[in-house]
Amino acid sequence: MKPKVAILLISVVLFSCSKSAQVEIKGTITNSMSKMIYLEKLEVEGTTPFDSSRIDSRGNFRMKGIIHEPTFFLLKLNDRKFITLLLDSAEKVTFSADFLNFANDYTVSGSYGSQKVKELNQQLLKTNTRIDSIRSVLNLNAGSSNFEEKKERLLSEMNNVYRQQQNFSKKFILENPFSMASILAIYQKFNDGNYIIQDLQTIKVAASALHSMYPNSEHVKTLYEDTKKMMKQSVNSEFQELVKNQGINSPEINLPNPEGRRIPLSSLRGNYVLIQFWSCYDPNSRMMNPVLKENYQKFHSKGFEIYQVCIDTSRQAWLKVMDTDQMNWINVGDMKGSINALNSYNITTIPSNYLLDKDGAIIAKDLIGPSLYRKLSEILN
Repeated sequence: MKPKVAILLISVVLFSCSKSAQVEIKGTITNSMSKMIYLEKLEVEGTTPFDSSRIDSRGNFRMKGIIHEPTFFLLKLNDRKFITLLLDSAEKVTFSADFLNFANDYTVSGSYGSQKVKELNQQLLKTNTRIDSIRSVLNLNAGSSNFEEKKERLLSEMNNVYRQQQNFSKKFILENPFSMASILAIYQKFNDGNYIIQDLQTIKVAASALHSMYPNSEHVKTLYEDTKKMMKQSVNSEFQELVKNQGINSPEINLPNPEGRRIPLSSLRGNYVLIQFWSCYDPNSRMMNPVLKENYQKFHSKGFEIYQVCIDTSRQAWLKVMDTDQMNWINVGDMKGSINALNSYNITTIPSNYLLDKDGAIIAKDLIGPSLYRKLSEILN
């Protein structure tokens, strides 16, 4: 290849890569009293400047920058007027708002993550407004003759509002485990300072899914570490007791294989079964596949089976990796994150595995590399 041609090709590739990672925002601020608007990257601790734009006489502005994965930003007019955006690479975002009610009344399109953030924030605003209103009524009636009767009714109404918000946030996380917006849902609080989500299992679902997708994100790392701390502090983990005591039958999984046929885990009774939870996008999961292949070839004829659960949502990626890595054992997944299976087995890291005996009892956990071979040699030779 001639040097000039090679340089041209490299330039084209670099241009394509940078273009694919560029996010663009164009917007309009009506009745604006600010001349500038700022985009700041929201870090785990504080913010850093990302871009800024002058607002022209018609209220229009444009901003852009390079990002490579979903990232939280603050779009700011000043320290009191700002909103949270969740932007991804290659998004072309359109934004509009009025200056006076900038934070609460805006529209955003072209950014799925930002729309999810808006959904979360507006629901919480509505909830906190209702709770504050009920509290005001309670205070106003404090000296009335039938206060106790009214208090009981109002407190019941308030508790119902709390439950509705908790159910909304939990449902949001379970329906969007691979969205970074779930991080916002997990850390949201009521006006009284209490976290909305206090269900450890729901938090673990999001932490595990997001860690498999975005292991380098500082927000994901923080969530992941916080979740591990909460797990250590938990004294009521039934599943930890199951693993500790062993000999208790493993929870059922019944998910479809690539052909759409459901394969119950219990149908493999009579074999030693390795349940492996993995993701196509996780490098550590991919590194395990050659190890699984080697052990499968050696021990399958002696009664060893692999039941691999994919936690991804892309069928195309799933099939491609299975073909590339020559994964000829049982592979299942609902292409919706296999959430129920993750919950049942308390999965917080990917890859994770459990080894079951012929009766379906857990006899080992997280057998990686040589440890899997040693264990299988011990029980099958």
